[in-house]
Amino acid sequence: MISRRSFLALAAGGTAAASVAALRHGCHGWAADPRRSINAAATSPVRSQAGLLELDLVAQETSISIPGTSGRALTYNGLLPGPQLELQPGDAVRIQLHNRLTQPTNLHYHGLHIPPSGAADNVFLRVAPGQRQSCSFSLPDNHPAGLFYYHPHHHGTVADQVFGGLGGALLVRGDLDRIPEVQAAQEEVLVLKDLPAANQRSGSGVMLGREGSILSVNGQVKPELQVAAGGLLRLRLLNASNARFWRLALEGHTMHLIATDGGALEQPLPLQELLLVPGERADVLVQVAPEGGRFRLNNLPYRRLGRPMMGGMGMGMGMGMGMGRAVSGQEQADVIATVSTNGVVAPQPLPQQLLAVEELPSPLRTRRFVMNHGMAPGMGMAFLINGQSYNHGRIDTRVQLGDTEDWELLNTGVMDHPFHLHVNPMQVISRNGRPEPYRAWRDVVLVRPGETVRVRTRFSDFAGKSVYHCHILDHEELGMMGNILIEA
Repeated sequence: MISRRSFLALAAGGTAAASVAALRHGCHGWAADPRRSINAAATSPVRSQAGLLELDLVAQETSISIPGTSGRALTYNGLLPGPQLELQPGDAVRIQLHNRLTQPTNLHYHGLHIPPSGAADNVFLRVAPGQRQSCSFSLPDNHPAGLFYYHPHHHGTVADQVFGGLGGALLVRGDLDRIPEVQAAQEEVLVLKDLPAANQRSGSGVMLGREGSILSVNGQVKPELQVAAGGLLRLRLLNASNARFWRLALEGHTMHLIATDGGALEQPLPLQELLLVPGERADVLVQVAPEGGRFRLNNLPYRRLGRPMMGGMGMGMGMGMGMGRAVSGQEQADVIATVSTNGVVAPQPLPQQLLAVEELPSPLRTRRFVMNHGMAPGMGMAFLINGQSYNHGRIDTRVQLGDTEDWELLNTGVMDHPFHLHVNPMQVISRNGRPEPYRAWRDVVLVRPGETVRVRTRFSDFAGKSVYHCHILDHEELGMMGNILIEA
């Protein structure tokens, strides 16, 4: 391991040859059409028909236009974010991925409970430039409703490509959407993405995790969303950033959390602010003020480096406990969108009950995963899990299909690390020995410096090889990832 001072000195240099090369190829421009509405990603979603979703998905560099950026981005089908996909449980999916990038790529269906092998959620596939890959899977009949996320996951290029713009929302419809109060709400899917400014140094910040200085919502800067006064607004929020944490608050309103990464909660949870780490999703309901007006959706300061300072009050689960921490160089809130009222409706109620969240059985075993940074042979500065940097050919963790396990996630470094497990969702059991106040399914769990988080998961339905990693994607590229083999 290396000292905090040494780490900060290395991080300040912020260089990575592959990342710099990729950005020279144009991975830092944005937004196909700045005039489109805030919900443009949802205006023409690609929906399954008669149990089948078929789509050609083209990854390519695209000329775009958005104030303050340099004018090029990596997009799916020329869209930033990519086309919104909508599925029903039991649907079959057939996607032809066309790689028109200068780097190899592939496709990951973040949060979906589908096989990790073959042509499904196989992050070990390599689609070379100029090639195409058939991706296919079927959702289980009992797959939960929720907001999910598709993005590239080819190790060695994933951070560049997500930072460059690739990614999109994927919705699974189901029981949550049929709850009367949820069904009555105005639904808006908001894909949150930070964009590099035109003058931003391409290689800066790799060690800390690259953040763009321009904040976008569905490919727009500071868009406006219209809703009826007194109405119920359902915001479906996806953090599609490479490294930025979004700490959100809606002026003059309480947000009511109804779903996390893996689906619905049992009851709405009132929040004054919501912290979303990279790859994380959340659904919130907002009772819009009956008197109407214009309300700012703010991104509050947050600092990912250093041990947490006490203060503030958030929601206390991996998305929460905003802790009042400031991003380096960002000491004030940024307005990322405005909610304005147009018309009036009778005040709408919140649901009192949502859906049951299964209590997992007692674990058969407990494992420990220690996240830190250090020097790795042949790599120099690296990010480590249990003292090891990622090795493509090594199996780090072997588990048995059907088993339930507890994993203790320890962060002994100086930076926040959002831990992501593929294929099977997790439930947070405790943080530093304090029980989690309620059950929720998630696939990304924030572990702060000095923190120990116990999570519980069951390896259900699908055998095969997959991964777990830090979802600050620069950290994954620099070694903070492990291979898991689920054995039948």
